[in-house]
Amino acid sequence: MLLPQINDPEQLKSLSVDELTTLAEEIRRFLIEKLTATGGHLGSNLGVVELTLALHYCYNSPRDKMIYDVGHQAYVHKILTGRQDRFDTLRKHQGLCGFVKRSESEHDVWEAGHSSTSLSAAMGMAMARDLKGEDNKVIAVIGDGALTGGMAFEALNHIGHEKRKLMVILNDNEMSIAPNVGAMHNYLSKIRSDRHYLRAKDEVEGLLKKIPAIGGRLAKTAEQLKNSLKYMMVPGVLFEELGFTYLGPVDGHDLEKMIDTFHQADNVAGPVLVHVLTTKGKGYKPAETDFYKSHAISPYKIESGQALKAVGPPMYTEVFGETLIELGREDSRLIAVTPAMPGGSGLFPFAKEFPDRMIDVGIAEQHAATLCAALAMEGMKPVYAVYSTFMQRAYDQIVHDICRHNANVMFAIDRAGFVGADGETHQGVYDVAFMRHIPNMVMMMPKDENELRHMMKTALEYNDGPIAYRYPRINGTGVAMDPELRTIPIGSWERLRTGEGYAVVACGPMVQVAEEAADLLKREGIQVGVVNARFLKPLDNSMLLDLAHAGTNMVVIEEACQAGSLGSSVLEFYAENEIYDARVHLMGVPDIFVEHGSIKEQRQETGLTVEALCARIKSMMALSAYNYKTTSSS
Repeated sequence: MLLPQINDPEQLKSLSVDELTTLAEEIRRFLIEKLTATGGHLGSNLGVVELTLALHYCYNSPRDKMIYDVGHQAYVHKILTGRQDRFDTLRKHQGLCGFVKRSESEHDVWEAGHSSTSLSAAMGMAMARDLKGEDNKVIAVIGDGALTGGMAFEALNHIGHEKRKLMVILNDNEMSIAPNVGAMHNYLSKIRSDRHYLRAKDEVEGLLKKIPAIGGRLAKTAEQLKNSLKYMMVPGVLFEELGFTYLGPVDGHDLEKMIDTFHQADNVAGPVLVHVLTTKGKGYKPAETDFYKSHAISPYKIESGQALKAVGPPMYTEVFGETLIELGREDSRLIAVTPAMPGGSGLFPFAKEFPDRMIDVGIAEQHAATLCAALAMEGMKPVYAVYSTFMQRAYDQIVHDICRHNANVMFAIDRAGFVGADGETHQGVYDVAFMRHIPNMVMMMPKDENELRHMMKTALEYNDGPIAYRYPRINGTGVAMDPELRTIPIGSWERLRTGEGYAVVACGPMVQVAEEAADLLKREGIQVGVVNARFLKPLDNSMLLDLAHAGTNMVVIEEACQAGSLGSSVLEFYAENEIYDARVHLMGVPDIFVEHGSIKEQRQETGLTVEALCARIKSMMALSAYNYKTTSSS
C-alpha cells in the first residue's frame, strides 16, 4: 500500500508513473470507504484523482499556489497534504472542512464555497508574485460549470490582457451540480467531440518542421498559415483570442499525458489554459451513473451508493417543490428560475410537469435576478428559487432591477438559517439583514411546512411588488397539511400563547424552540407568551404596540445574524415610535462566521437552544425582581 506512506506531496516526486497510477486507485478506494460514514462531495473528487496527483507531482506546494474553484473537489489535495488520518472527521464539528480551509494547512492558499472565484484569485496572486519579484507558479483549477459564472469571464478577460504567467486548468466533466447550460457549455461540447483537429494540427506542425530553413517572408507566410488553420480547426480559439495559449483537450485520467502537458505549459511565457477531460464519479459506478446524487451525498451504502436517510417528515425543500406544482397548475404564468440548482431546490418534479416553465440559467445568480424582473414586468409570475448563500451574489440586481422597479418577483430562499456540514461559506443567516432594508420588499418565514404552503399561495396572489419566503434546510415538523391553500394577511403575526409579563417573538424554526421553552417554564409555574413573527417585513405594528403597552418583557430569537435582522427591526420600530420603556432582549447569530458541524451543534455554539432561551428568560425575571426590590427599598 502506497497511500499510508504519503504524508507530504514531496514524496510523490520519487514515484514512477505506474506507482502514481496504483496510488490513484488506492485514493479512490479510500474516498469511497471514508465518505460512506461522513458523506460529502463524492463525484467531483473521484473525478480529479489523477489531475490532483499530476499537479502535486509537477509542482511544489505551498510555494506554487494551487487554487481550487469552490474547493469541494479538494479532498484528494487534503489527502496528499497530510490530512488523510483526519478524514473520519470530514464535515464534522471541529473536524476537517468539506472545502479548502486556510487555517487547516499551509497548502490551502485560497478558500471559497461559491463558484467562479479562482481565476480572480489566481490573477491577484500572480500580480503579487511579480510585484515581489518572485518566480513561483500560480495554478487555478476551475470546472466547466463554474466557467459559466460571470466573474470567471471578467477574470479571463483581465488575465488575457495582462499576459502574466499563470495556468488555468479547465476541469471539463460536462456537469457541475446539475447539467450545464449555455453557450460556453455548447462550445466545450464541440471541443470534446471534435478529435479530427488534433491529427490535422500535428500534420501541419510536422510539415513545417521538415522545412530546413524558414526565413523572412517565408517564416511570416508559415505563421499566417498556422493561424488560419487554427481558426479553421483548433477548438480553443476562444481562449486564444482572450490571450491564452490553449493546450488540450487532454485525458484527465492519463497521468503521463497530463504530466507532459503541464511541462509544456511551463514553457509558455504568458497565461496558459489546459483543457482536461474527466469523468465525474470515476471508478465508482453509482457515482458515475447518478451525478446529481453523488455530488453532495449524505452517508451511504457502499454497495449501491444509496444514501442512508432517517425516516421522518418531508424536508421543507420537498414541500416547496410539491406546492409549486400545485400552484403551477392553478396559474399558467408561474415560472421557476434557478441558478444551476434545480435538484437542490426541489425543482426536478416541476420541470418534469412544466418543462417550458422551468429555467436553469447556470451559475449566474445576477442574471437570474434581472431575468426574473423582466419576466415580471411582462406579466409573468417568476419564482426565483435560490439558496440564501448564493442569493448574496445577486444583491445589486435585487436592489436595482427588482425592488427599484417594484417588480412582482417571488423569492423562494432555500437553506435559510444554519446549513450544517457545508459550514461558514453556506450559512443562510445574512439574507434578512441585506434584504429587509430595501424598499418594496416583503419577507416571510414559516413556523412549519404547512405554513410554508400558505405563504407560497400568499406570494402568488400578491401583486404589489417583490415578496420572499425563506425556509430552512431541515425536515418539517410533521404537522398535518391543510387541503386548501389560503392567503395570509401581509404583515400579520400569530400569537400562539399568552403569557404573564414575558413573551418570545420568534420566526421559522425558532418558533418550535420557543414553544418547547414555554412548556419547560410552564412546569415551573412561569407563563411565557409565544409570538410567531412570520412576517420579517413588514412587522405587525399592532401586536408590537400591544406588547409594549402591556409592559411585556420580550425576547426576539432568530436563526439569522443578530445585526440588522428581525431583532434590530423590532428595536427600530420602538425607537421610531418613541417607545423607550419596551424591554427587548435579542438572541440571534453573533458577529462570527459559524463553521461546519451539525445544525444542532451550530445552534448550541450560538446559544439558540431551548435551554439557552429558558436561561435568558429566568435571568430577565431575576433582574426585574432585583430592580423592583432596589426601587422599593429606596
